[in-house]
Amino acid sequence: MNIESLFSQDNVGSIITFVVAYGVKIILAVAIFIVGKWIAKKVTGFLGARMNASNVDITVSKFVQNILYYIAMVVIIIAALGQVGIQTASFVAIIAAAGLAVGLALQGSLANFAAGVLLILFRPVKVGDFVEVAGVAGVVQEISIFSTTLTTGDNKTIIAANASVMGSNITNYSTQATRRVDMVVGVAYDANLDQVKTILKEIADADDRVLKDKDVTIGVVELADSSINLVFRPWVNSADYWGVHFDFHERVKNRFDEAGIGIPYPTMDLNVSKD
Repeated sequence: MNIESLFSQDNVGSIITFVVAYGVKIILAVAIFIVGKWIAKKVTGFLGARMNASNVDITVSKFVQNILYYIAMVVIIIAALGQVGIQTASFVAIIAAAGLAVGLALQGSLANFAAGVLLILFRPVKVGDFVEVAGVAGVVQEISIFSTTLTTGDNKTIIAANASVMGSNITNYSTQATRRVDMVVGVAYDANLDQVKTILKEIADADDRVLKDKDVTIGVVELADSSINLVFRPWVNSADYWGVHFDFHERVKNRFDEAGIGIPYPTMDLNVSKD
């Protein structure tokens, strides 16, 4: 075949027809993908807004949005490939086979997905809770398909795998309306314990943040090597916990200094020999 026959009128017409036909299909496929992705974002965003307006928990709302978006994107990609001329039935079969292989290779990711579903179903934590999970503590910002995002008290972002969250003990500090402030106060052995207990009781009674309908526990817990240790346990609203925790340690020190009550601390005696 020579150059002249290759670019004959009939061949050129066939090439143009082929390019136009498949060019249109490719353009339509790209349009389906772009428009479909835009619609998926708008629809999932609208559903999320409706769920938020209906006071659906934000944890559930975000999780459902993510799931629906990814499902929609799979459908859009298959539709775009079908427009190009790829047999979608065969493609779905290939996806299923590939999914099995990927599933075996990504067992950890599937475990994270399953853990994410369990977190949504049983809701041991939710967005806004202050929790301690997987060895870290922070406020839950988002529970996504594979991970949970927390913000620590010093404003660091921690992303924990859902499997590690569900696979460890979960301490949720936000589920209860009240908390007990546990303090251990050490005093010298020559201190008057009745006077010590009276001062601690006065500190608790003088603070409005301490719940008056719950008893304040004050008692000797240990006769240590250099001090008598007492527990001091007032109850407060959860939101007041850290404020009371910090304030009471300072007040105990100041009141003990005023009363002449010693708080033991480690000391070292150094003997110098002249020999």
